[in-house]
Amino acid sequence: MDRRTFLASGAAMSVLGSGTQAQGDGFFVPAEEHPHELTFLQWPVSRKVHPDAVFLDMLQATIADIANAVVEFEPVVLLTDAKHHKAARRKLSSAVELWDIPTEDLWARDSGPIGVIDNQGNRAIRHIQFNGWGNRQVNRHDGKIAERVAAEMGLPLLPTNLKGEAGGVEQDGHGLLMAHESSWVIGNRNPGMSRDAVEDALLNAYGADRMIWAPGVKDQDITDYHIDSLARFTGPGRVLINLPDAADMDDPFHRSALETTDILQGAGLKVEIIPEPNRRRVNSFDFVASYANY
Repeated sequence: MDRRTFLASGAAMSVLGSGTQAQGDGFFVPAEEHPHELTFLQWPVSRKVHPDAVFLDMLQATIADIANAVVEFEPVVLLTDAKHHKAARRKLSSAVELWDIPTEDLWARDSGPIGVIDNQGNRAIRHIQFNGWGNRQVNRHDGKIAERVAAEMGLPLLPTNLKGEAGGVEQDGHGLLMAHESSWVIGNRNPGMSRDAVEDALLNAYGADRMIWAPGVKDQDITDYHIDSLARFTGPGRVLINLPDAADMDDPFHRSALETTDILQGAGLKVEIIPEPNRRRVNSFDFVASYANY
């Protein structure tokens, strides 16, 4: 099991909130704490990604549990090919809506659409092209989810000219982004693009005006160390970060986590530290044990 198979609710991507931030074309991603219109989830089905049938059934059961819990509070749309609807429905509340949009894996935060709004209430889908975390995983269907959702909703699809994943950048909904360079300034996603060029594209995509970078870690896990496994905004200028109680300086993720913490604090953010899990459910170097990556 690798870092991507850790089930945290990075699996969910919520669309539409409210706010006043806007840059570039006027569209922006609202803060995560703003009210949602609905939540999208993806149904994992690919045996190429999850060859163990028992484990795949466990993943589906967990996604169903999340969907059934969230639908008590807001609408939930589950994306999967129509041929899987009958099997999925057996695990799902009748209140969960099913759309005929094929999927391979469950990571809607990374491969799904990014919902944006403007100050007039118009909606659109911002498109960062998912390519399987740098072509490390099959993405014949997952790489087309954003455009298919935009078509289903009748919303404009706004290109960014970026390849990557929303889990690779955090935004506070008030103009500030943070990211690890390792997930963006890398040849398997955006070859030939400088950090400045990637930053300009991300700022425009999210309707933000400021970005904080930390180096991160390349080529040690499938995500190239997504920032969302380490640090999350909890409000304007405020970040929650999980750190080991005793850092292992031979561990590149521990070294990077401490470096990112120093950079965020040096940028003037209020950084609230919680311990990372000290009991790892999976004994694998690239398994993400994280409370921040909820």
